[in-house]
Amino acid sequence: MVSTGVKVDFNRPVYDKHSIGGVPGNKVTLLIVPIIAAAGLLIPKTSSRAITSPSGTADTMEVLADVEFTPNEFKEIAQKVGGCIIWGGKLGFSPADDIIISRVEHPLDIDPESQMLASILSKKLAVGADFLVIDIPTGKGAKVETLDEARDLSAKFTELGRMLGIRIICGVTYGSQPVGHAIGPALEAKEALEALMGGGPHSLKEKSTALAGILLEMAGLASRGNGKDVADELLNSGKALQKMREIIEAQGGDPNVKPEDLPIGEYKATLYAPCDGYIAEVSNFAVSAVAKAAGAPTDKGAGVLLKGKRGYVVEKGDPIMEIYAEYESKLEVAYNLALKLQPVTVEGMLLHRFPDSI
Repeated sequence: MVSTGVKVDFNRPVYDKHSIGGVPGNKVTLLIVPIIAAAGLLIPKTSSRAITSPSGTADTMEVLADVEFTPNEFKEIAQKVGGCIIWGGKLGFSPADDIIISRVEHPLDIDPESQMLASILSKKLAVGADFLVIDIPTGKGAKVETLDEARDLSAKFTELGRMLGIRIICGVTYGSQPVGHAIGPALEAKEALEALMGGGPHSLKEKSTALAGILLEMAGLASRGNGKDVADELLNSGKALQKMREIIEAQGGDPNVKPEDLPIGEYKATLYAPCDGYIAEVSNFAVSAVAKAAGAPTDKGAGVLLKGKRGYVVEKGDPIMEIYAEYESKLEVAYNLALKLQPVTVEGMLLHRFPDSI
């Protein structure tokens, strides 16, 4: 696949990350890239548009800046600011892979393991990646559901990386529910900016700094086990935010953009807790299905905003999920689907009484 496309030589060590996908809301790239670039490393990130999800990383980044560039522009941007987040489809790095994705994976909603391995590593070779962290979300509703499966896939990645000359470390991450609270291009971009500015969900920041920390350790900028602390400092100090603003500007966006500047769908529906209790489950499949029914990723402002995650205590009538759409007709479809699928399950503390009589 690599031999069919363009290759870029940066003449310096290249750091990269990739997620195998399967979990909605996984906007960690928008935090990891500026963290790594703020550390003085080169991370020229090429990303995909949505294949089967409500938003690919390129779709989310496109809310903030342009993502379509030529190979020369890609190289120039990355060298200028130390990192970028652009759509890989226009670069022609692995055109054979792009054809397979568009003609096989997208229509059939599948991602065979062998194709996934080839897809990821062919594009990493094309950008000259020397060090790569791979995010493997694991859990119910993810592509990989058990730790044994995750370890097996990790071993295949690391061994293939060794054969290709790429140092790979896989991070097995929690994948049983969406990452953060926002699902859909504009909602995810908004949440990523909030996280870079010191707010945002704890889970999003924890996952981002954990994966970024692995790259920092691989670069020798942190000792083993301390990379996350260095990544936390780069995030909390505002250095990652400043770097992200540089990246946004280099890609033709507004470097001073604020979360509240990003337009989301004007049509909104809310789901409420049916009883007192706690959130027992947030379904990856159902959340993705509702967000796509609302119009994501084609309609950038469409998507889902979770008002609670697994373990949250709620009272009857509390909002548990909001649906946003750019068109009223799509909102109606998404809302009806949400009522059917119940993406957020609330259970009372008393599950059953026996005997039922007094």
